[in-house]
Amino acid sequence: MSNSVSRQKILDTAADLFYREGFRATGVDTLAAASGTGKMTLYRHFATKDELIAAYLEHSNQQFWSWFESATAGASTPRARILAFFTALESLVNQPTCHGCPFLNAAVDFPDSDHPGHRLAMEHKDAVRRRFRQLSREAGASDPDLLADHLLLLMDGAFMAVRMYGSQNPASHVARAARVLLDAAGPTGA
Repeated sequence: MSNSVSRQKILDTAADLFYREGFRATGVDTLAAASGTGKMTLYRHFATKDELIAAYLEHSNQQFWSWFESATAGASTPRARILAFFTALESLVNQPTCHGCPFLNAAVDFPDSDHPGHRLAMEHKDAVRRRFRQLSREAGASDPDLLADHLLLLMDGAFMAVRMYGSQNPASHVARAARVLLDAAGPTGA
């Protein structure tokens, strides 16, 4: 197995296990065995488990933004982009393969704000909050900061609902809840 193939195999295996089982619950021995590589190979690619966690979260961040752009690409207005995002989120959190948000999972597993997993989770959530604020401002919300905060809470609540309840969860109507927030936010017809 070439170096790039084995590194990717380790990263793919870690992504699956971290997402389904959690960061702390997934040990290095389990990662090495599940990826079909030895611990020495794992450590050659990732000097520490924290380095592997950071690589996973960086990749998850890229995937999220690609998904976000894809979900909102066909929407013609900022309000429509917000609703398109929450419609896509509603679909996602009702899939049996969805286990919540890797960034929320990291923040829970690593409450110490100095841990790389926690820092990357905060950076991601701050970026999402900024995007919601930008869309809220462009949509003409009377208080874009407040609407952005509400939308972030709604998104994170949906991700926690699927983590707790599985695919039959209270987030099955999250798009409708987003519409209510947008309607209450003032003139968002833009």
